[in-house]
Amino acid sequence: MSHLTYLQATLIGLLQGVSELFPVSSLGHSIIIPALIGGDWARNLNMAADKSPYLSFLVSVHVATAVALIVFYRRDWARIISGLVSSIRNRSISTSAQRLGWLLIAATIPVGLVGLALEHVIRTTLGRPVVAALFLTANGVLLYAVEKLRNRSTPGSHRTGVPAAAATVHEDVAGGTAADERLAVEGAAATITVTTAAPGDVENDPAADDRLGRLGWGETIGIGAAQILALLPGISRSGATIAAGLVRGLDHEDSARFAFLLATPVILAAGLLKLPELAGPEGNGILGQVAAGSLVAGVGAYLSLRFLTRYFHTHTLTPFAIYCTLGGLLSLGWLALT
Repeated sequence: MSHLTYLQATLIGLLQGVSELFPVSSLGHSIIIPALIGGDWARNLNMAADKSPYLSFLVSVHVATAVALIVFYRRDWARIISGLVSSIRNRSISTSAQRLGWLLIAATIPVGLVGLALEHVIRTTLGRPVVAALFLTANGVLLYAVEKLRNRSTPGSHRTGVPAAAATVHEDVAGGTAADERLAVEGAAATITVTTAAPGDVENDPAADDRLGRLGWGETIGIGAAQILALLPGISRSGATIAAGLVRGLDHEDSARFAFLLATPVILAAGLLKLPELAGPEGNGILGQVAAGSLVAGVGAYLSLRFLTRYFHTHTLTPFAIYCTLGGLLSLGWLALT
């Protein structure tokens, strides 16, 4: 008998695709929700169970999420890969695309090394509902703490509906005439229009890639290393990376963009490493379920990207922090009573 039904695979695949990119931990939800439902869900979808195919299923459907990321940022990745190729050929780093490509490689190294060494041990040892609920609560506290820290250190630095450059110019010309003020603000707005992607084209923003390409090597590696926290069930990969970007001075939109670009090679590599396991005993009877789960995961991830890239243009991590904290605490309470 199969260890995973089509209904379970489809719903968990959708959950993974959506929550992988939201800063709420897909792995944490994939452990906690089956335990809360109980019955066959708790038995079939138990990551810590002996010879359970659930871990292989979860990591494998990540490939669909990586594909969605590549499709969404396809023009960015075309520039980055082209930049890397030309950088290797010319033995120089002279453009923002070239620099961003090498920065992404450098930032991936820490989590790649730790993941290869410890991922399976961490997830099978700590992949229990109570532990995941504790880390989900910690994820919420972390996101909230970073937002509070950022608000105190750089008040008003996150993007709002009014361009920051225009507000600055408004202050600079406060002593001038009304006509001077109007011309200055219009000029600032015109400049912003030139360097910012159109609202419907946030997935292709060369100006944002230029800004990210100015990050220092140490800053980039530090942001990338934050992904190591996501090996702990309940800690969000995107949440940890976005939070690290905010601490380093990026705004929410650029932090999210960098987090999503940075997640692509890590998620893809982790999924591809697990795919061969499905050809063995762990894949017996669940290949169809993996395909179904991957399909809905890819669609869910793409739609999530469209929402989040617009959301972080004007919003913060605070709602997700509240959700994770309350969800983790309520899950702990429920699990303690059952």
